Amino acid sequence: MREYEKIKAVIMRGGTSKAVFIMENDLPRDSATRDKVILSIFGSPDIRQIDGLGGADPLTSKLAIIKPSLRNDADVDYTFAYIGINKAEIDYVGNCGNISSAVGPYAIDEGLVQAIEPYTTVKIYNTNTKKIILAEIHVRDGKALISGGYCIDGVPGTGAKISLSFPNAQGSLTGKLLPTGHLIDEIVLEDGRKIRTSMVDAAAPAIYIKAVDIGLTGAELPQDFVVNPKHLALVEEIRVKGAEIMGLIKYNNGLRIVSSAIPKVAIVGKAQSYKTISGTEVSESDIDMVARTKALGVIHKAYAITGGICTAAAAMIQGTVLNEVLSPEAIKNGVVRLGHPSGIMEFDVKIEGSSVDTFELTKATVGRTARRIMDGSVYIPSEIYWK
Repeated sequence: MREYEKIKAVIMRGGTSKAVFIMENDLPRDSATRDKVILSIFGSPDIRQIDGLGGADPLTSKLAIIKPSLRNDADVDYTFAYIGINKAEIDYVGNCGNISSAVGPYAIDEGLVQAIEPYTTVKIYNTNTKKIILAEIHVRDGKALISGGYCIDGVPGTGAKISLSFPNAQGSLTGKLLPTGHLIDEIVLEDGRKIRTSMVDAAAPAIYIKAVDIGLTGAELPQDFVVNPKHLALVEEIRVKGAEIMGLIKYNNGLRIVSSAIPKVAIVGKAQSYKTISGTEVSESDIDMVARTKALGVIHKAYAITGGICTAAAAMIQGTVLNEVLSPEAIKNGVVRLGHPSGIMEFDVKIEGSSVDTFELTKATVGRTARRIMDGSVYIPSEIYWK
């Protein structure tokens, strides 16, 4: 008997995240065996993921499963998964916009989509949210172009710009832009305090809290939450209670199951100057608001794309807690510049309508870069297949 089986794998950076990309037909069909194989690929559960490809960080413990699409409106189907680091869990509930930006280049380079110069638009069907994503990719000599002058904060250097559009992004999992039918929902904490939140679903469902309402400024960095973990615990309590209100908690044989990734939760505040995790100064005049989001138990070192689209869309809806802190310039021009721990992220969004029943997200685009880092085979102990 062979000691190992091997699977073709590609590691790609998409935006400020990294993921292992695998073709669906290279994974076992049985879901239980497939998940055991995936955990082995990443070296989970282990806080260092020392025996696998995981990077011991929520931003690098991600998976993209790809296959040619049978749909008329898509080129490829893409399933995203967060892989638990110190837990043997795989979360397929939501999508990752950063990793979505790498799907187009991967599909072109793997020959799944015909390369047409100078731009190829790849139509991606995300199975997690059941939504289409459009990626416009620079192409040269039959391959996705990597080099270019586009810069995104949180990634060294520059690259070829990838334009991601999320048509029909609202109601990604709940079916509604405003899942509760309210602009403001009040959450009662275990200690009796009442916190005003806005719950919005655009590209991903999320719960928003004004920083000042929980004793923060909104410009805090991830390490500040490590030093003072009570704020992280408070944010998680709000997230779980909000998940219940949004109908995003599942029950299995009486067991309450809460996704670690969905809904997202974010702390928002007025534009202000601050220093990023790398020490770079972000000026108040260069952003329209500050936002910090939680990812798999820790504060995100940058900002999720799907979460950013939801944040920008929510901020443009008059009456939300985000709209209360958004700059007048953003409200006027429809471009929201989010100040996050690694820098600035810009979203072009458009909200139409004038009431809870008529608000509609009609435009959501963002620029990213991506590149292939390596490809080859990942080795899986054979016993995992028959254990």
